[in-house]
Amino acid sequence: MGQDDVRHKENRERVFWQEFSVPWRFPVIYTRNVFAPANNALATVFQAAGPVPVLAIADSGVAEANDGLADAVQAYASSHRSALRLLSPLHVLPGGEKCKNGSAQVDRLHRLFHKHKLCRHSVVLAIGGGAFLDMAGYAAATAHRGLRLIRLPTTTLAQNDAGIGVKNGYNSFGRKNWVGTFAPPFAVISDLNFLSTLPKRESRAGLAEAVKVAVIKDAGFFQLLSGQRKKLAALELQQMEEMIIRCAALHLEHMAAGDPFEQGSARPLDFGHWSAHALEEASGGRSSMARRWPWEWLWIVSMQQKKGS
Repeated sequence: MGQDDVRHKENRERVFWQEFSVPWRFPVIYTRNVFAPANNALATVFQAAGPVPVLAIADSGVAEANDGLADAVQAYASSHRSALRLLSPLHVLPGGEKCKNGSAQVDRLHRLFHKHKLCRHSVVLAIGGGAFLDMAGYAAATAHRGLRLIRLPTTTLAQNDAGIGVKNGYNSFGRKNWVGTFAPPFAVISDLNFLSTLPKRESRAGLAEAVKVAVIKDAGFFQLLSGQRKKLAALELQQMEEMIIRCAALHLEHMAAGDPFEQGSARPLDFGHWSAHALEEASGGRSSMARRWPWEWLWIVSMQQKKGS
């Protein structure tokens, strides 16, 4: 064997290509009075594997606006003992964008998960707005390499966008969502009655998302929104429900047909988010992304028109 043959043998590489796919399937349910004992939406999610140990956590703003929420959660669990078993009374934590600033809240949830001995057969039931669900989702995704998470979004924007996707995270190094994961939820259940407890400004923040999605994906939806604009501006619940569900369906359809884990370019439905995130970062969180991005969207469009593109 010559010297060249020896060198070739020593440098020989052995490459194994591993390839597999994991299908994801989770329900996105819209209902009313989710914790009424007669409402089986939540219990049905657990029935195949019940009684499932559940740790329930809630955004403090939601708990304050919905007096008796903790009692309602407890009463529901008592009425559906064959489906779920509460590990403790409802834990209430700070919500809003500030809950995502740094890892403090995530660390607090990890301690709770450890204290109550959660495992991958347990479920975290998170009740709150988009920022709270982002933070809680990251905590669940990084405990035991992934706890099951049921999201119960309570704001317009969370119910038609932020609460139904696969992204979680928190803000770090002064950047929005710098730390995060892609982790699909176990289920999403939206109680439309929570919308009636929102400040009007927060309710309207989610309307802009529907307009953007309609412009990008569905001309018929845009015409519907235009025709119902006065009722939507008045936050009439029937029209809000139709808007939220149709907007959410378009988001879900887009994720299923495209790139849910964003391995390529960012989703078209994230259009306008980058500049709104930048402004929110620059303002230290004082300027909410939900309220800023529609103006940034209009700014981007007007700039493109001026450039003739």
